[in-house]
Amino acid sequence: MMEERMGNCWSYTKDQFDNLEKHTQSGIEFVERYSKFVKERSEIEISYAKQIRNLSKKYQPKKNSREEEENKYTSCRAFLSTLNELNDYAGQHEVIAENLTSQIITELSRYLTELKAERKSHFHDGRKAQQQIESSWKQLESSKRRFERDCKEADRAQQYFERMDADINVTKADVEKARQQAQMRHQIAADSKTEYSNYLTKFNQEQNEHYYTLIPNIFQKLQEMEERRIERVGVSMKTYAEVDREVLPIVGKCLDGMTKAAESIEPKTDSKQVVESYKSGFEPPGDVEFEDYGPGQTMKRTVSETSLSNSRGEAKERPGGGKSKGKLWPFIKNKNKLSLKLGSGPEDFSHLPPEQRRKKLQAKIDDINKDIQKEMDQKDALTKMKGVYEKNPQMGDPASVDPRLVEMAMNIEKLQSEVQKFEGWLAEMEGRLPSRSDPPRRQSGLYESQNSNSTMVDNNCAQDRESPDGSYTEEQSSETQVKVAIANTPEFDDEFDDGDEETLPTIGTCKAVYSFEGHNEGTISVTEGELLFVIEQDKGDGWTRVRRNEEEEGYVPTSYVEVFLETNTKGAMTYI
Repeated sequence: MMEERMGNCWSYTKDQFDNLEKHTQSGIEFVERYSKFVKERSEIEISYAKQIRNLSKKYQPKKNSREEEENKYTSCRAFLSTLNELNDYAGQHEVIAENLTSQIITELSRYLTELKAERKSHFHDGRKAQQQIESSWKQLESSKRRFERDCKEADRAQQYFERMDADINVTKADVEKARQQAQMRHQIAADSKTEYSNYLTKFNQEQNEHYYTLIPNIFQKLQEMEERRIERVGVSMKTYAEVDREVLPIVGKCLDGMTKAAESIEPKTDSKQVVESYKSGFEPPGDVEFEDYGPGQTMKRTVSETSLSNSRGEAKERPGGGKSKGKLWPFIKNKNKLSLKLGSGPEDFSHLPPEQRRKKLQAKIDDINKDIQKEMDQKDALTKMKGVYEKNPQMGDPASVDPRLVEMAMNIEKLQSEVQKFEGWLAEMEGRLPSRSDPPRRQSGLYESQNSNSTMVDNNCAQDRESPDGSYTEEQSSETQVKVAIANTPEFDDEFDDGDEETLPTIGTCKAVYSFEGHNEGTISVTEGELLFVIEQDKGDGWTRVRRNEEEEGYVPTSYVEVFLETNTKGAMTYI
């Protein structure tokens, strides 16, 4: 009945003390194993977050690099936004790791310490109760054996008395002695019986208390402890899921940000940006007009003022029997190495086409103006601080601010000087360029000799030469050749035939500082240290015309050579 009343209580397993001890120990080991699992998951999250952050950092555009320049395109900006969102995404995995550590690992570690102490206490009480009942059992067995021994001694004494009493040869005194001995043994047996009965009653009470009170109470506490352990594991498992669930909204926002970034990509806008970035301001070459042939006249070679040549070096026959490089204007291939040697180009961006130079100069002016405004704001703040110090000397020494104010004034003056310099270049360039509504156009014409009529043919074509960094610079010239030396020297960059024009006089010499590979039409290749003759000095476009011998001449970058002009010729060269 008692067992039926206990139902599912652990007291029902009161005889399974050792098995319950093993079961609770395995429960503790399970908690330790689960805690180790969560700890390893946390380490994985930290490692994953670190790798994601490193990946995002690796693909971030470098400062002052081509990648940073490309951020003006929507696709590049979208990729940058994706990298930033990915960095935030990595942060959420770090949050997961932190929450797993604080809410599960740390709590389980503390709980395990308490659980082990509680389990040890309960089993100590159980062993103590077990030892108590075993001690009581030993006392019962001892009293039982003593009662048995005393009863046997009493029986033997009674038998001895009866034999003595029946023997006629035994004296009356011996019989009386045997009778007293038998009575004593019976009394001892009776006392042993009483003692045995008492011990038995005591043992039964203790045994009943042991199995129905002490042990059930201990097992009940163990059961409650184990149930709390199981419940705690369940709570930890639920927390494990909630830790992930808590970051899902932010992770979702990160993914939404990536999606929004991808949807912000606009191919048409990027195409428009390409035009804005690389628009040179030049127009394609105009048509070359027909020149009729007359008896006794030599056909003059038509000069096209574009130096944009076929990148494949394809040649075609000229009317005079020579060969001229074919034009393939949109597909010029830049092979100039100057930009690799000298960096990003001159400070005034003169190596860039007009439109690009205009944008670079304006951007530079805007940046310097921002720096000036920043310095002025800081100067105003320091001036106010100095005023406060003058009114309240206890707050600070006004003289301590003066060095910084002087430094700021010098910085502002320096930046203003920089602005004026760049504004001067911008004004000079915009004064030289047609308005944006009137696209810049160039003229091409014919060389004319002393005996021919001075006829100029307007071909409306653009002339471009390869600049040191691979861009193309605008160059204007009159294309008129005369035999006498005049102040205005002609310039052109097309390939020419020495038989059709007069050789230009030498105006100085130069030494090649760097090697230059003249791949484009009108240029000439030189090697480092080579000495050449100068026949036309730099007009401000960064190119100098040189001659190697009577048959080889062309243009080289001015920064690639060291020029030594003759004194009497320096004043005769003017820019047209």
